[in-house]
Amino acid sequence: MHSKRPRITPNGPSQRQLRVAEEVRHVLAAVIERGDWPDESLWGVPITVTEVRASPDLRHMTAFVSGLGRNLAPEHMEALKANAPWLRQQVARRVRLRFAPELHFQTDTALDYALEMDRLMRRPEVARDLSPPAQGAARDPARTTDDEQD
Repeated sequence: MHSKRPRITPNGPSQRQLRVAEEVRHVLAAVIERGDWPDESLWGVPITVTEVRASPDLRHMTAFVSGLGRNLAPEHMEALKANAPWLRQQVARRVRLRFAPELHFQTDTALDYALEMDRLMRRPEVARDLSPPAQGAARDPARTTDDEQD
């Protein structure tokens, strides 16, 4: 008997998941760019869909969004989540899938993370550790190995 367990993908998303997620991202971006929201609180709000990730069964899509390089205001994020059924309907009309995917929205923090890593990498103590040692620099006696002492 064949079980109906969800397929676990240890190697990451399949090509189909990636392809469908990217198509959904394009559709969401186009709908958002048009700006004909049924909810007036989202009119004129700059929203960027940076990535969409699909579940293995393609029934759930998580869209990562930002407000043109910065986080969306909490009230805009809540309005976006409240309009998810309308956006799902728009996606269902434009993407041919067996089921219209359930849309979930999350704030994209990748830019914030990259900026924080850049800031950390520029700290003097990190830059010192990353720079190659100068030619002919004296070795630290505490770092010599037993082989070097012989």
